[in-house]
Amino acid sequence: MSTPTDARDRLVAAAQEMFAARGVGATSPRQVLAASGVGQGSLYHHFPTKHDLAAAAVGATVESALAAARRDLEGTTPALGRVVAYLERPRDALAGCKIGRLTSDQAVMDDDGLRDVVTAYFVRLLDVVAATLRETGLPDDAARDRAHAAVAIVQGGYVLARATGDPDAMRAAVRGFVTLLTDRPDGTDPTEETA
Repeated sequence: MSTPTDARDRLVAAAQEMFAARGVGATSPRQVLAASGVGQGSLYHHFPTKHDLAAAAVGATVESALAAARRDLEGTTPALGRVVAYLERPRDALAGCKIGRLTSDQAVMDDDGLRDVVTAYFVRLLDVVAATLRETGLPDDAARDRAHAAVAIVQGGYVLARATGDPDAMRAAVRGFVTLLTDRPDGTDPTEETA
């Protein structure tokens, strides 16, 4: 028998997967319930409304994605190398970004609370990338611009991969951007320099 916490976690995990695959608007609480394998009473005990379930699942997806980005971007190794690690991290390009896809889900964008969670994700991610780039000696405005470009490369890579059915489209976009970040006429590797 599962505990209340287990039931809640299973509902959130099922909702995260279904929202990533189908969207919030196209997924019903009954579908999440069926996918989670928990009893109906658990659904309504933990999440009285679909909005409550969506807020928990979208929030969990955002926190997980930010934690993964921070693992790549924060540390003591050379800053530019950490940015490259974030960009080159293996991703399921054909699945798309679980958070980026929410920006085209009208049910999310029409809901102030859900939209705010998605917006906060991108703001926080840009802050972490920009902070890492500032460690390389870039002024704030240049670091912010490059952070926007780095995040856009990842998001655009997902779109290109899905549109073409080719996961290498994302890898090519990342390779191109990394080359722009790291190419030096003297042949030195800036990802190995200390901050």
